[in-house]
Amino acid sequence: MQKPRRRDVLRSAGVSLSLPLMASLAKGAMLGPANESASDSPKRMVCIGNMLGFYPASFWPGSSLSHDAGGEKTTPQSSLVTREEYELGPTCGALKPHQQGITLIEGLDHGLTGGHFAIHAFLSGVRQVDAKSMPTANMTLDQYAAEFVPGQTRFPTLTVGSDSGIHGGCQLAWTRSGTRVPPITGPQQLFQKLFLGASESDKIKEAERFELQASILDGVLGQSKRMQAKLNVADRRKLDEYLNSVREVEKRIDLRSRWVDRPKPEAPLKEPTNRNMVEDLPLLYDLILLALQTDSTRIATLEIGGDFNPKDLGIKGGYHSLSHHGHRQPAIDALKRIDQYQIEQFARFLGKLAATKDGDRSLLQQTGVLFGSGMGNANSHTNTNLPIVLAGGSWKHGRLLSFDSKASGRPPLTNLFVSMLQEFGAEVDQFATSTGTLRGLV
Repeated sequence: MQKPRRRDVLRSAGVSLSLPLMASLAKGAMLGPANESASDSPKRMVCIGNMLGFYPASFWPGSSLSHDAGGEKTTPQSSLVTREEYELGPTCGALKPHQQGITLIEGLDHGLTGGHFAIHAFLSGVRQVDAKSMPTANMTLDQYAAEFVPGQTRFPTLTVGSDSGIHGGCQLAWTRSGTRVPPITGPQQLFQKLFLGASESDKIKEAERFELQASILDGVLGQSKRMQAKLNVADRRKLDEYLNSVREVEKRIDLRSRWVDRPKPEAPLKEPTNRNMVEDLPLLYDLILLALQTDSTRIATLEIGGDFNPKDLGIKGGYHSLSHHGHRQPAIDALKRIDQYQIEQFARFLGKLAATKDGDRSLLQQTGVLFGSGMGNANSHTNTNLPIVLAGGSWKHGRLLSFDSKASGRPPLTNLFVSMLQEFGAEVDQFATSTGTLRGLV
């Protein structure tokens, strides 16, 4: 019996692309094509994550499921309790003016463990170590949403956050291949990306890169036609599916290449300088709003942590060490001040989105906004009952949704992501570990 050959490849311009598994040829893997969807009325998406979570006893409403300082709670009998009248937690006071425009969601998570080593799964529902069993690895919500609006904006997504600090810096966004998306690390870098034009030499290099990518795909498509004669019917169908995905990539290259010579929008403010994450946070929010307003992108993520230094708020101690408060009241008080500041800046962002017109609606009404963390309780290193605030879009807000963590039918947090993708305009009914859309949003 002939020993199976190694995976066949298509080669062009010195680059090799692996083919899918062909029973009549060799072994391999297939990449599925991404769907495209365009909307006449652009929808946006913003996801904000905190690396260390929020102190549970002050984040959650006192009239909600009861919490002690360790994050324990008494759950109701029903799997979902909805409250339209509730008092926001002490550190969430800045959200009071926006309470009718937000939904606070309690009792959801991804069913993961690992503490700090699981927070990178906040927007994917899948830890990197478990990603091999998933068809889209640990691809995050923002990166998945971008596949539905290819080439429609200069930047498919903007990922903002620190590239330093505990556990390797910002790990909020991950690609389909399971690769971390490097963040834009400060307001100066984000400003330059949004408003400063590239030099002529950079434009030429970018155009040459697109041309090379296009020529590689042309060569692949040409060689594949000669290979088809060797395939049986099933493998020919599989090759067609694979080549369809190659053609989708070709379309995306063409769409992205059209932005090379297009001028960027005029800057509405002077180029800022980076100071520190605490002082820069309001400006980062403002620049994200400008990116949405100018349609430079429709999808943005922001991770808070890493180099967020409490000393810049006049607080003694490190952020990470304070999050492990050990029930020490001074540390808890400091942590509550940090939480309050971050939520104040989020509330300010919501206010600006609501005040910005987008046609006959507000930018907030056109934007699904997620605020939360992959850490439920940093003191006990738990990734359960994640803090979640949903705002914007066309959802019915002004409510607290409390899911019973002990109920057998409790949905995963990824169900919310399916709802967010649908709000964004993507025709999907599945994302990662989801079992459907999230109950209680309509």
